[in-house]
Amino acid sequence: MMRFHTKPHQRWRLAFIAVYFTKILDSLTKKILEKNIPLLGPAIQRSPSYTSIDVQDVHVSDSNGEDDDDHQPQPHLHLPFLNIDQKMLTEMVRDKDYERLCQFGGIKQLLSVLETDEKAGINGADADLLHRRDVFGSNEYRRPPKKAFFRFVLEAFNDTIIIILMGCAILSLGFGIKQHGVGDGWYDGGSIVIAIFLVIIVSSVSNFRQSRQFQKLSSETSDIKVQVVRQGRRQPVSIFQLVVGDIVCLNIGDQVPGDGVLVEGHSLKVDESSMTGESDHVEIHEKDNPFLFSGTKISDGFGTMVVTSVGMNTAWGEMMSSIRRELDEQTPLQARLDKLASSIGKLGLAVALIVLVVLLARYFTGNTVGDDGKKEFNGSKTNMDKVMDSVVRIVSAAVTIVVVAIPEGLPLAVTLTLAYSMKRMMADQAMVRKLSACETMGSATTICTDKTGTLTLNMMKVVEFWLGKEAIEDDTYLGIAPTVLQLLQQAVGLNTTGSVCNLPSASVPEITGSPTEMAILTWAVVDLGMDIDGQKQSCEILHVEAFNSEKKRSGVLVRRASDRAIQTHWKGAAEMILAMCSHYFDKGGLTKVMDDDTRIQFGGIIEDMAAKSLRCIAFAYKQVPRENGQSHESLEETGMTLLGLIGLKDPCRPGVRRAVEECKEAGVKIKMITGDNIFTARAIAMECGILKPDEDLNNAVVEGVTFRNYSDEERMEKIEMIRVMARSSPFDKLLMVQSLKQKGHVVAVTGDGTNDAPALKEADIGLSMGIQGTEVAKESSDIVILDDNFTSVVTVLRWGRCVYNNIQKFIQFQLTVNVAALSINFVAAVSAGDVPLTAVQLLWVNLIMDTLGALALATERPTNDLLKKPPVGRTKPLISNVMWRNLLAQAFYQVAVLLILQFKGMDIFKVDEKVKNTLIFNTFVLCQVFNEFNARHMEKKNVFQGILKNRLFLGIIGFTIVLQVVMVEFLKKFANTERLNWGQWGACIGIAALSWPIAWLVKCIPVSEKQFLTFWKTSV
Repeated sequence: MMRFHTKPHQRWRLAFIAVYFTKILDSLTKKILEKNIPLLGPAIQRSPSYTSIDVQDVHVSDSNGEDDDDHQPQPHLHLPFLNIDQKMLTEMVRDKDYERLCQFGGIKQLLSVLETDEKAGINGADADLLHRRDVFGSNEYRRPPKKAFFRFVLEAFNDTIIIILMGCAILSLGFGIKQHGVGDGWYDGGSIVIAIFLVIIVSSVSNFRQSRQFQKLSSETSDIKVQVVRQGRRQPVSIFQLVVGDIVCLNIGDQVPGDGVLVEGHSLKVDESSMTGESDHVEIHEKDNPFLFSGTKISDGFGTMVVTSVGMNTAWGEMMSSIRRELDEQTPLQARLDKLASSIGKLGLAVALIVLVVLLARYFTGNTVGDDGKKEFNGSKTNMDKVMDSVVRIVSAAVTIVVVAIPEGLPLAVTLTLAYSMKRMMADQAMVRKLSACETMGSATTICTDKTGTLTLNMMKVVEFWLGKEAIEDDTYLGIAPTVLQLLQQAVGLNTTGSVCNLPSASVPEITGSPTEMAILTWAVVDLGMDIDGQKQSCEILHVEAFNSEKKRSGVLVRRASDRAIQTHWKGAAEMILAMCSHYFDKGGLTKVMDDDTRIQFGGIIEDMAAKSLRCIAFAYKQVPRENGQSHESLEETGMTLLGLIGLKDPCRPGVRRAVEECKEAGVKIKMITGDNIFTARAIAMECGILKPDEDLNNAVVEGVTFRNYSDEERMEKIEMIRVMARSSPFDKLLMVQSLKQKGHVVAVTGDGTNDAPALKEADIGLSMGIQGTEVAKESSDIVILDDNFTSVVTVLRWGRCVYNNIQKFIQFQLTVNVAALSINFVAAVSAGDVPLTAVQLLWVNLIMDTLGALALATERPTNDLLKKPPVGRTKPLISNVMWRNLLAQAFYQVAVLLILQFKGMDIFKVDEKVKNTLIFNTFVLCQVFNEFNARHMEKKNVFQGILKNRLFLGIIGFTIVLQVVMVEFLKKFANTERLNWGQWGACIGIAALSWPIAWLVKCIPVSEKQFLTFWKTSV
């Protein structure tokens, strides 16, 4: 803060300066208003509270017009963007108002005002980026408010059974207080209320945490990388770091990251269906429609744009801010589990109704006695309050049976295991976009994979170069004729989507683009001595045909500045380019006719390179007669002259052969689908282990054109044998997926290009590539493989099986509890007229098996043993015969033991009724604790294998035991229990521990493949 001196003459000086400066501001205002300067916004921006003025640098001079020596020139205070109206920019793009853009002076003036260089982009310094965000906003949109924790509590409470139980608890609380006073009367009803709230809170906390985790994953899926030019360098930045004025590089499949105007483009088409709903692709060009909308997708061509609006200033931002994206959609497995839960719930309701009727009948017929040994109901002599209290107690017991019977933990178990697996899969380089893919991947029977970047490293390098019929080695490049060398440099430098940046601070130029483009540009710069900037300055690009997966080539029509000659250049798959050529250059620069024998020789050169696992690319050119080059709308495709052939090496990824073997052991078939020629495809497949040298390859390897020309019968007959498809188009990949699904396969497909989107959507599991994948491919997929590695695909397969296996474990555990609890209460109610397990005790059991059991069993890590089993088919039942064997054995044992305790426990242990009921409760809970260990492995006899790796499981078991001790020993009135001595505790633990040897013996019993219960098969 400035400190003012208090001397009188200094105060007068400050006052004079203030008045003088005010007059200067007033005069500047008049001068600016008198000027007619074409700006994007008013020079003076008024509001009711202030007026902002663009103050220019003032140079003080004396009356003679000469500079005053006493006044040094003041530094220029540069405040950019004060004269830009963001609203006007937004409306210009939104309305596609080309006339307004022309009034502003066109794209050049727009770039000038935004202080953006067409080639070098913005300054990119931290201060510059910060200022642009302050003025124009950041590229983020307001998200809808998150679901509060209280909403989850209400949802958990809003259950019919819970509400009925709560009503019974409140009535019981009221009658208890009326009969026994507040001190002792609150225990029965109050303990039920507390137990209900405990169940609700635990369930709500769990769901709340999973919701927050899903939201975090949702934001991560939205964070895409954008290629921008800053300080002359092309670099990837997060879409959230984009600012107004950025120059963005756009290619096929990219998402437009902000509203903007096209700076330069070739054959650019945009899919605006996400904004306008129109399916037709819109052509974007500089002449009359240069406007690009945020959120739209590039469907063809490439170009650069300048960003004019970001975040909430775009229509996309406004739309997205009103959409709440939830990742907790119901998966197919959850739908099947809902059916299972419904079936069990109906059975439990029937048991509860029988128990209710029997207990009410026994009570009103005088067949029940109270604690004092007298009849509870004695006709009209019985107090009405006692009658109501008994009825409420009976209804509570019946309702609690329904609570235990309904397996509410099943959906929770699915949510927990999906959330847990999604979090872990992120660490294993797989980002889940669609929850159902986690579980479906476990059922995959076939994986259709790309070659480049998935099976290979996608780190390409030119290792062979043929000029004519001669291989050019490192020491023979100097012998290439200058005319041929110049044409090769033009072929590479003008027909590319990559870039070469010569940084002053670096000795080696920075090359960006796709791996193929980077390899070719590196070769041209290092070996051919290409100057890409010089090539672009010496030629004018007239027309571009961007690379696409069907033609497998890209072309460019150029006009040389020196002689105005027009040339066509093509680059692409070697055999495709070779078919277009009628002549070829030799090393000395002579043009020779390509006859049939020569064509066969070149074909042999291509095959030899392909056999070495090299990708073969050819360059061809043609001089276009002036009269034929006027339209500039199409490129010549015949009569070309072959410039040369190059072979690019892309090594296989380390570990990919082992991953392929693991898939084969798991019963999953691998099919490689690639755009490379058949020889390269075969060589790579053998290197990866998809093909073996000693097997018949006639039906195992096909070309895309052959596959699509099969009849439907032929295709269905041969599809099982096909393991490699070469020279395939996106349509061939889609056809492969459709055919495999018709054969009953569960198909996973990898894809990275825009044209792969139909196959990714059609597949049961679409796997897009995180590095090379386009945004269109990612949005069409279910899972994004972040490192583009096939080994990560196998990891996803392992996790998918783990999800399915964990849920089966929990189902086995929960059904055991359900069968035991229903049986013991039903038999005891019908025979003795009372239930040994009270409402509070049953709610505690419900908490153990629903929430804690789900946490313990749903968070097991995947093991390699999962890949030694065949895949789970589409129609295989959720509850297998192995599960029936295990759960029925444990349920029968628990029911038998508990019924013995119910009818003979008092005689065996010489205890009263209350201690007997406590023994039943304690034994029942401990049986579930020991059975959780059995549920860890459904077929393995050693249930303790890997137990120390799952600390959460051990923690939950320990927590459950501690709470059970507290319930029995310290919460007598709350849980309606009596304290047990050491001998009784030992008996409970011993009975429960017998479940381990029983499980070991039961697992020796073989099971049939035929489904055990047809009812359950149809239900789940």
